Amino acid sequence: MKQWFAVYTQPRKEDVAVEHLGRQGFEPYCPRYRKRHSHAGRVSLVASPLFPRYVFAAFDPDQARWQAIRSTRGVVDLVRNGLDPVPVPETILSEIRAREDEEGFVLLGNHLRLARGDKFSIAEGPFAGHVAIFEAKRDSARVIALLSLLGGQIVVNLPPRAVAPIS
Repeated sequence: MKQWFAVYTQPRKEDVAVEHLGRQGFEPYCPRYRKRHSHAGRVSLVASPLFPRYVFAAFDPDQARWQAIRSTRGVVDLVRNGLDPVPVPETILSEIRAREDEEGFVLLGNHLRLARGDKFSIAEGPFAGHVAIFEAKRDSARVIALLSLLGGQIVVNLPPRAVAPIS
């Protein structure tokens, strides 16, 4: 049965990885959003990967020669636990695809009014229900937060819609 897996790519080589994964018969997916870019006083929107250095690939780990992914142009490795690739829940990819517009770009909200150090609750996704500490906004489309997990703090990137005030 086909499952989705995260593929770690070389810097800014997501398109190369997607192209070569597709040529090998894998089903690649690289969610993109429109990022504001300013250069020489002009502002434009450019297509940018939602998860820089990561793409997704669907395959049946029991049938496919998934080890070939590791030597694919543009790819560094699969996200793995030991020797086995870690599947990405289908619900995560369904939620990303549900937020795509008619051109295939993921729509992101921009409603945050938080200061560094403010605590908030994560409203959706794999960390739903956890309390995090606001660090910064990144390119007005993502939130960088500190999350306490497994006895330490980790940095996570979240979409603004996942941020909920603590009641």
